[in-house]
Amino acid sequence: MNDRDQAPENRLRKELPAEVPAQAPGADPDHEAPAPSLTGRQRLAQGLWPPRFTRAQLVVAVLLFGLGFGLAIQVASNSDSDNALRGARQEDLVRILDELDDRTQRLEDEKQGLEKQRQELENSSDQAEEARKQTEEKERQLGILAGTVAAQGPGITMTIEDTKGTVRADMLLDAIQELRAAGAEAIEVNGVRVVAGTYLTDSGKSVDVDGNKINTPFRFQVIGKPQDLEPALNIPGGVVQTLEKEQATVSVERSDKIVVDALRAAKLPDYARSSSQ
Repeated sequence: MNDRDQAPENRLRKELPAEVPAQAPGADPDHEAPAPSLTGRQRLAQGLWPPRFTRAQLVVAVLLFGLGFGLAIQVASNSDSDNALRGARQEDLVRILDELDDRTQRLEDEKQGLEKQRQELENSSDQAEEARKQTEEKERQLGILAGTVAAQGPGITMTIEDTKGTVRADMLLDAIQELRAAGAEAIEVNGVRVVAGTYLTDSGKSVDVDGNKINTPFRFQVIGKPQDLEPALNIPGGVVQTLEKEQATVSVERSDKIVVDALRAAKLPDYARSSSQ
């Protein structure tokens, strides 16, 4: 050791620790320096990209797209129709308006009919009972016309006495047709019910009605309005005068109650079927 190192000032400096750079007051040596701050535009860009969608947002987007597409098609269709009408002739426009008026009237008539039926059902205390009664009444009416049920009501009794045997089947058929035209609703001849398909043929001195032989006197029991039936038989040149020319005797009597109880068995048609089936 030399004299310089042994000097008091040098020996003291050598024993002190190495110098450390001074730090600012209050600074934390363990805390890292903060990252540089972002601008508003940079934060907006980070929020928009990359895009983040939820399932609900995707469903709403698809629905909005479909709605917009449908509206575009509807607008285009309406525009085509309007253009077609603008280019139509006056005669075509008048025809279109007439068809629309006719269709509107038909729909209005149908509406009124349905409203009437609805009111009838609503006014009924028991809708099912009312419907059943209407069905039964309709069945009875059809049964009278078909001859499958008995009937009674006001009408006339016409008796034809043919002692000479000159009355033929066509004369009796003329009498039936005249009575039907006058409003007869049910007819019976000598116990045979007369219906829409009844036929008459000559059989010697007698007459066959639907294959049933009847003999004089021919007795017609007819239900209908007597004030219409009797005059129809007595018109000039009518049934009564024609039979009297054949030396037959004809008598017509009015009655408040005529019973037609001869029945016909219901028969299904061979070929005809209801068009609703």
